[in-house]
Amino acid sequence: MVTVRIVYSDLDGTMVGPRGCFFRAEGGAVDLEPARALADLLAAGIPLVLVSGRTKAQLIEACGIFGADGYIAELGALLGWRANLSSSHDVSRAGTQLIRGAMPEQLDAVPDDLVERLLTRFGGRLEFHSPWHLGHEIDVMLRGQVDVEEAEAWLADEGFGWLRCRDNGVLPSTSESLAASALEISALHVYHLVPEGIGKGVAVAEDLVRRGIDPADALAIGDSASDLEMARVVGHFSLVENGARPPHMAALVAAHTNVRVEQGSHGAGWAAAVRRALVD
Repeated sequence: MVTVRIVYSDLDGTMVGPRGCFFRAEGGAVDLEPARALADLLAAGIPLVLVSGRTKAQLIEACGIFGADGYIAELGALLGWRANLSSSHDVSRAGTQLIRGAMPEQLDAVPDDLVERLLTRFGGRLEFHSPWHLGHEIDVMLRGQVDVEEAEAWLADEGFGWLRCRDNGVLPSTSESLAASALEISALHVYHLVPEGIGKGVAVAEDLVRRGIDPADALAIGDSASDLEMARVVGHFSLVENGARPPHMAALVAAHTNVRVEQGSHGAGWAAAVRRALVD
């Protein structure tokens, strides 16, 4: 019997491992269990929605690869769905929704000059997450190591108190060691500069209403503080093991009663969470 009606999954660091590979586990070994779990999920007819900081174009492509029924892009700024994608590729009922949050009506994006001042203020600790920052419509994708509260306090002092700095997890040191070294920091985080009122949890809640699914019947899977926002609006949340490693995550996990930390990291933990959504 199926115990979950929909799965919302973060992509990088959760569903896919280092360098974005779905077939390699942490450390580089080939692991086909995530693919098997995905195949069983699709065969059960349970919709998969990809929830990521990636752009809309990147996630539309990923939906085709993984058979996902929809996507939430730019950390919750863009909600999209493509009906029956996993079975018939019928996109006639495709739709998108832009979530602006607290962004003032006169603006269409975060001002470039503000971002430049922010990078100057945190020089040596923050930079664009190149080249993945390109193509974003609403948010600004950065990397480095900063105190989120300090960054948001600076934004407020500059008159942009409606902006939030979201920590979207730590990048593997093996793949980003040169960038971390150049910034003279110990761990390379990915941050998204987004308007207040935008977040993965907000977008998931909106999508559940659109689909007419009870939040209690939804599972979300992630690896970061921004992913934990989804735990507030779903019945079940799984944090893959690598997401529980940063010291600051312990308190965030403890603040929720529906969060399970999986034993496996990246795809292994993701597969374990998916398996729990399916009962033979």
